[in-house]
Amino acid sequence: MFRVPNFEVIEFTDPVCTWCWGSEPVLKKLEARFPKKIKISYVTGGLIEDIRNYRDDANGIVGNIEEANKNIAKQWVEASKEHKMPVCIEGFKLFSEDHHSTYPANIAYHAAKMQSEKLANKYLRRIREAAATEALQVTNPKILIELASEIGLKVGEFIEAMEDGTAERHFQDDLLFTRINRVYGFPSFLIRNNYNGKSIVLRGYQDYNSIKEVLQFLCDEDLQELKIDKSPENVISHLQEVVKTTPIELQMIFDFTDEELEDTLTTLQTKGYITLEEVGTGSFIYYLGKPLVCDPVTGVCSY
Repeated sequence: MFRVPNFEVIEFTDPVCTWCWGSEPVLKKLEARFPKKIKISYVTGGLIEDIRNYRDDANGIVGNIEEANKNIAKQWVEASKEHKMPVCIEGFKLFSEDHHSTYPANIAYHAAKMQSEKLANKYLRRIREAAATEALQVTNPKILIELASEIGLKVGEFIEAMEDGTAERHFQDDLLFTRINRVYGFPSFLIRNNYNGKSIVLRGYQDYNSIKEVLQFLCDEDLQELKIDKSPENVISHLQEVVKTTPIELQMIFDFTDEELEDTLTTLQTKGYITLEEVGTGSFIYYLGKPLVCDPVTGVCSY
């Protein structure tokens, strides 16, 4: 019997990193398949300190802000074809002369974390969505404050932590931890067994099976993966918890084939449980709040 949680998967990240956005389905599946055995944590590595001094020759990001925005948008769309998370670049303007760094978004995560790690992780997800699918300028502190309010953070405390240097000090600690682990690209992952002290760093994007195999390698005994029931009732139960998700996240968690995913979404949409919102290269699934009908005697639920 495992103690709780015996593993930690730490993602070295930046809120605007497109392949970190693309890693969301992997992390969601890990949480679903190893409930209470794995804690997902984040270390903010600060992708771009100043776009005006940044060079990524391979992707044509070489300092000019207008060209950088154009080429970053192109890069995100290309990445989306691989990781399948939605990207919408209409109106995309991540950087400007006044807002030329991703560091404020990293610092904002720590301002949120000072209130609640659970809320901070929800906030991180919201920043990713805003950047990737709404073309919001999440390098702008004003936008970051609005998103903080949206997910239920105490805005006064959040702003104070952003402005008095406390959140930035936590971010600087993360930068140091990132360098100590020789991480220079995002996402990367530190996978750690909290009970035997073993750990491994995986650099770059990783698929689910790669992380699962490392977890097993670090384990002193067989690591049991939860088998997920693919029934519509179980899918609805999951959607009731998350409310908003993406097709690729649902597909990965339940191991749906493309055909199974399409059939499931069509059925749930026809019966009024969900709606699909097309967004750029993909879509979001919204649960509409329709309850399952459950027999009070047997406890069996149907849809």
